Amino acid sequence: MKSISPGKLKPNPHNPRMLFDREDMRVLRESIKSVGILVPLTVYQEERTDDYVILDGQRRWICAHDIGLKSIPVNLVAEPTLVQNIVTMFQIHKLRKDWELMPTALKLELLMRELKETNPKNLAKLTGLNEAVIVRCKKLLSYNKRYQDMMLDVAPEKREKADFFIELYSVRNDREVKKFSWFNKDKFTDDMLIKFKEKGIKAVTDFRKVKQYINNAVKVGKKAEISHKLREFAAQPSLTPDHLKIGSAQATAKAGQILKKTEDLYTQINNIDVKAFYGEDALWKRLDALAKLISKKLFALGWREGK
Repeated sequence: MKSISPGKLKPNPHNPRMLFDREDMRVLRESIKSVGILVPLTVYQEERTDDYVILDGQRRWICAHDIGLKSIPVNLVAEPTLVQNIVTMFQIHKLRKDWELMPTALKLELLMRELKETNPKNLAKLTGLNEAVIVRCKKLLSYNKRYQDMMLDVAPEKREKADFFIELYSVRNDREVKKFSWFNKDKFTDDMLIKFKEKGIKAVTDFRKVKQYINNAVKVGKKAEISHKLREFAAQPSLTPDHLKIGSAQATAKAGQILKKTEDLYTQINNIDVKAFYGEDALWKRLDALAKLISKKLFALGWREGK
């Protein structure tokens, strides 16, 4: 271990953790003021510049600068390659809290480019990130720089949440939606950002409802109708996802769900050994009530035996 002046250190350009919570930093500053830096920073000396680059401890370094410490304890390690550097940063920081996903995605993009590797399973093994996190990062990388910058704003109150763009992804990239003549990905994204601020979209998970309404309509051949409704939905900030409901589409989707459950129930009832279940009165009473309910619904439908 050795001591180095804060001015001789520089942050790692490949640190996936670019955004730091102000309150956490304040608490850390107060701690360092009281007891100093107890855990040495991990650094390497860059051969090209002779600068000391931080592998682990950027927050401690920032706080040391802020309070004017003259020296910082460090552990010096060998200079890594570019890929080793990025992988090491992921491994060091993967358990840290309050990561913003967009900075992680940008470093993952660099790693994918260097290794020519895009398989989420392989990337998860390499970085130590969860495979689901890899998939979410790749969705964010499908957005252009303007939207990525919205997720990188240093002011938390101005920063757009990654979850918004991740949930929007399935609608924005829907195979049928992309065929609509009026549809433009970026214009639609801008409209959804406005709608979210105006509370037409109350929660980012509302995009799942939007996607389901689209799927239901497509299944029953209502593409033109859902295209028209989706265009209205995008253009008018106050419209909620329920604007996209199409009665026949909803009924068809619900019928499919009931049919699946009914087929399962039919199989179970057909396989009942009556003698073995003879004393299960609660079951037989419920089945009797179900049979009467089904008969009532069929009668209302005008269904006839043997139809």
